[in-house]
Amino acid sequence: MIRFLICVAVLVLFLILTIPALFVEWLIGKKRPDVKDRSSLAIVKLGFRLLAFLSGATVVALGEGRIPQDTAVLYVGNHQSFFDIILTYIRVPRPTGYVAKKEMLKAPLLRSWMKNVHCLFLDRQDVRQGLRTILAAVNEVQAGISICIFPEGTRNETPDTFLPFHQGSFKIAEKGKVPIIPMTIVNSAAVFEEHFPKIRRATVIIEYGEPVYPERLSKEDRKDLGNHIRKIMEETYARNKRQYLGE
Repeated sequence: MIRFLICVAVLVLFLILTIPALFVEWLIGKKRPDVKDRSSLAIVKLGFRLLAFLSGATVVALGEGRIPQDTAVLYVGNHQSFFDIILTYIRVPRPTGYVAKKEMLKAPLLRSWMKNVHCLFLDRQDVRQGLRTILAAVNEVQAGISICIFPEGTRNETPDTFLPFHQGSFKIAEKGKVPIIPMTIVNSAAVFEEHFPKIRRATVIIEYGEPVYPERLSKEDRKDLGNHIRKIMEETYARNKRQYLGE
């Protein structure tokens, strides 16, 4: 419980102390949006690295060399923990926005930093607004900003399972003409959700799969792209759980 309280206190303190930085970033963005993208990325990474350290999580990262360095990508991840965002964001090699639920807009200061790093906010109950979010994500990847999405649509609270992937998520890669990076996360719920409200030390495995280029797939796989990616991630999940956790 003490670790949880420390993490919350540090997050709140970080958001308050970086209020001047938000103003500076706004000024930079007026003339040099590319510089703002890089500096905002560095600042948010710093805060998340601190939270990751305080959580005691040990990350085993696999396949980072598979991520293309010369193009934006669409990261597709499974989602079981709030720490999925923290532990994966600190590893992105270029400006990257996450697709988050619209309720995050209610969080003052945090929403400002999320907007600074190109996060998008999805209303899961409004189909039209959801389409606009997907189109906004397409524009981002075409502009060189990577996007990360959790296509299950919500945190999956059933251990060692995957919820169905929403097919609309993959339109970002298809229309934006960028590769998909399957991002398989194992054991992240052991940090927090499995014993809420306590935060405990845990080993989390994150594997970045080989890039998937939708236009290179067979017509059948491209038509059912969500299930194609999901099968890759399910196999990766089972393999890494056996190898690193002995289960």
